[in-house]
Amino acid sequence: MEDINTQLELIKRGTAEIISDEDLIAKLKENRPLNVKAGFDPTAPDLHLGHTVVLQKMKHFQELGHNVTFLIGDFTGMIGDPTGKSETRKPLTKEQVIANAETYKEQVFKILDPEKTKICFNSSWLEPMTMKETLTLMAKFTVARIIERDDFQKRYTSGQPIGMHEFMYPIMQGYDSVCMDADIELGGTDQKFNLLVGRDLLRQYGKQAQVAITMPIIEGIDGVQKMSKSLGNYVGISESPKDMFGKLMSITDELMYRYYTLLSDKSLSEIEKMKKEIEEGSYHPMQAKKDLAREIVARYHGTKAGVEAEEEFVRIFSNRNTPTDIQEYEISGSFLDIILALNFASSKSEARRLAEQGGVHFENEKVYDLTITPAHEGILKVGKRKFAKLIK
Repeated sequence: MEDINTQLELIKRGTAEIISDEDLIAKLKENRPLNVKAGFDPTAPDLHLGHTVVLQKMKHFQELGHNVTFLIGDFTGMIGDPTGKSETRKPLTKEQVIANAETYKEQVFKILDPEKTKICFNSSWLEPMTMKETLTLMAKFTVARIIERDDFQKRYTSGQPIGMHEFMYPIMQGYDSVCMDADIELGGTDQKFNLLVGRDLLRQYGKQAQVAITMPIIEGIDGVQKMSKSLGNYVGISESPKDMFGKLMSITDELMYRYYTLLSDKSLSEIEKMKKEIEEGSYHPMQAKKDLAREIVARYHGTKAGVEAEEEFVRIFSNRNTPTDIQEYEISGSFLDIILALNFASSKSEARRLAEQGGVHFENEKVYDLTITPAHEGILKVGKRKFAKLIK
């Protein structure tokens, strides 16, 4: 295994917080493969780049020779993580969870080494628990301790209902760590409370406390709010190469550096060198952004797809041409109906917002009123990257 200083440099890359540095160093000094876990509730069928920040850190641990387990919370997923939620989440059925879990398994191996990754499901130890065992586990925490969570506190003081099963969520996540003998647990900054519950529970079961490592919640391509499908500022890892590339080219230079640190395989020294070259003017930030977009597209779709996506982007946006593979769509209804049918916007409100901002064009003319039905055939452009040829 690498020496401790080398390991610490890679482990600390991009992290938000490590609890605690002393415990991490002590575990590394044991000179053994550490058990590293990260849990994902399969509450949606696809992942976006925001989810991959933790996966990148798992990859770092794999590169250092540690044991990495991708925990699928198929049992907890039927409850739903209440973290950051202002209301009780609608429970998923077992069938939904299983279907989503299968797609997760396909997607995570775009980053993690399948030969070095252990996948397990927390239903294997949570589902068989008896009522007595569950009550024994619950007795290890007080209501006062659980209500310390910021989201529970807000909902409680505002009179929003909190289900008793939601109180159990962080305890069950912590119990996962006990059953897995976790040395390290990874999660987003919003998971800090849950990670600390696991740290506490391990002690109560007479085991070494796990090290909690939180990763930043990455901003979406708008550079303001966290990446989210509902906000429309996400880059899905199953999106087409063209869409992924185009979205990544829309980010600011400042956000580009953050993406390089959290999502790229470039070393920190390479990133620092790149920054210096950009400052000196020997490396254009536009090229740096293209290199980042090509790397990320190649990771999920292959090297050839990354190169072709770049070529297509340059052809369209540098030469101001329309795509070669433009889709044809028969005119049916208003511009709003067409935009939604083509999935060029996730909702009516998003489509209207795009139009208000001048982001909808038909035959190079801006369309502000989406209730209008196109009077003739032509090219519809929505945003910077979405085109359709409307025909009758």
